[in-house]
Amino acid sequence: MARAPVTDPARLGRLRDDLAASGYTVDGVNAAIGPVAAAALHREQPLPADLATQGSPDPVAVLVQCFALGRVVSRRDLDGALASLTTDGAQALGLVDTDGDEVRAGCELRPYGDEERDWWVASDLSEVALGGPLPEDHVLGIGPASTTVASWTPRDRVGRALDLGTGCGVQALHLASHSARVTATDVSHRALTFARFNAGLAGIELDLRHGDLFDPVTSERFDLVVSNPPFVITPRAPGVPAYAYRDAGLVGDQVVERLVRSVGDHLETGGIALFIGNWEVRSGGTWRDRWTDWLAGTGLDAWVVQRDEQDPAEYAELWARDGGSRSGVAGFEHLYAAWLADFAARDVERIGFGVVALQRPSMSRPSRPPWVDLTEATGPVATASGGAMGATVSAGIRARTWLAEADDATVLDVAWRCADDVTEERHTRPGDADPRVILLRQGRGLGRVVRLDTVGAALVSVCDGTLPARAALTAIAGLLGTDTDTTVRQAAALLRGLVADGLLVSA
Repeated sequence: MARAPVTDPARLGRLRDDLAASGYTVDGVNAAIGPVAAAALHREQPLPADLATQGSPDPVAVLVQCFALGRVVSRRDLDGALASLTTDGAQALGLVDTDGDEVRAGCELRPYGDEERDWWVASDLSEVALGGPLPEDHVLGIGPASTTVASWTPRDRVGRALDLGTGCGVQALHLASHSARVTATDVSHRALTFARFNAGLAGIELDLRHGDLFDPVTSERFDLVVSNPPFVITPRAPGVPAYAYRDAGLVGDQVVERLVRSVGDHLETGGIALFIGNWEVRSGGTWRDRWTDWLAGTGLDAWVVQRDEQDPAEYAELWARDGGSRSGVAGFEHLYAAWLADFAARDVERIGFGVVALQRPSMSRPSRPPWVDLTEATGPVATASGGAMGATVSAGIRARTWLAEADDATVLDVAWRCADDVTEERHTRPGDADPRVILLRQGRGLGRVVRLDTVGAALVSVCDGTLPARAALTAIAGLLGTDTDTTVRQAAALLRGLVADGLLVSA
C-alpha cells in the first residue's frame, strides 16, 4: 500500500504559499503546457504534457512533471519550485520519496479551482504515473464524475452540509465555501486521510467521520447532502477487482436505490440532496419505471436527469478501462465476460447514468403530493459563460416547487417574460409565406428546445413581463377566432413546462 500524506498545519501553509508563488494553478498550468496538452492530461493522456515540460527548470514545469505525471525530477529543481517548504518538507508531508538527487512523487497533487478559488487536491498516483492497473484501495483524484457533481450542486448559502462518500474531499472543498458547517464521511480510512490533508491545504475545517453511507450521521439532518457515491455496477465474481472509490460491494444498482430510499431521513425541511449514479433498465421496462419504483413512498420531490445510456458491453468496456485493463491485456476477457454474465443474470438491457436532485418538501403545503420530473438531456448542457449548472438546478427546484403548489389559475395570472438566454427559430420551405416549424431555444441550463404551435408562438412573443398570460391568451384567441376557454386551458400546460425549465420567468 502506498503512503498517505501527513497533515502538518505549518508545513501545509508553506506548501500552499509555494504552489501559489510558483504559479501551479489551473490557469498557470494551462498557460505553461497549452490547451491541447491540458485537455489531453485531463483525459489521462500524458504525452503532450510530458513533451511540453520535460527538461524545463521552470517551477510549473517541474511541478507538472513531479506531481501530475509522476516523473523523476531533481532535488535542485523541486527545491526551486517549493522554495520555503523544500524537498525535505515535501518528504515530511509524505508527498515525495527521494533517492539521492532523484525525487519521485508518492502521490498526485494537482491544481483545482472554480470561478473564485484556487485549491490543490492530493490523491493516489493515477494510472498515468503508475503505468498499470490501479490498486483496489486507490483514492481517486479529480475526474469527470467529481466535476459533474461539483458543477450541478446548488451553491445557495446553507447551515449544515454533508458530503457522503467524500473520497479525497473535492465536494467538501466546494461545500465549505457556502456552508456554515461541513460533515464529510467515507468508508475508507485512507480516503479520509487524503480529505483531511486537502482540507488543511485549503485552510478549511471539516467534520470527518468514518463509516458506510449514513451510518456516521444516524440521527442527523442537513440542509444539503451531496454525493459522488461508489455507483459503478461491478460483478461480484472471482478475479474482478473491487475499487473502493467506485464499487459499493452491492449487487447491481442497490447503492443508488439505498441513497434514494434513505436520504429523506437526513434532510431538513426544504433540504436538497444532489448526487449522480447508474441505474439498470431491465427487459421490458424503462429507466423511468426504475425511478418510479424507487421514489414510491419516499415523500420526496424529485428531478432526475438521465444524461447517458449504454448497453452492457459498452458499460463493461468503459469500467474495465477505468481500472487500467485493456483489450489484448491479460485478464481483460475475464473481466468483460464477468460483467456480461452479471447483467444477463438480472436481464439488464441498458444502464442509465444521470444526475439526481431530491428535496424534502416544506410543511407550508403538507397536503400536496411530491412533484416528480424524470427527464432526458443527453446533449451537452449549455451555460452563458462556461459556468456551473448549480444555479440551473436551484432555480429548477424552486420553479417546480412553486408549480406544484400553484393551480392553473395562478399560473395564468402571472405576467411572464422570456428569460434572457431564450431565442426563437422559424423554419420555412422555399416559397412558403408562413413558417413550417417554430422553435423556442434555451441558451443555458439544459438547452431545451420546444416546438411551438401558433398559439404558443403568439404567447411567447408577448411575454415581456407586462401582460398576465390569461389576458394575452384571451387577446390571441380573439385574433385567431378560437374559443377563449379552450385556448387558455390548452396553453396552461405549455406555460408550466416553459416555467419549469426556466424559459419563462416571473417579471
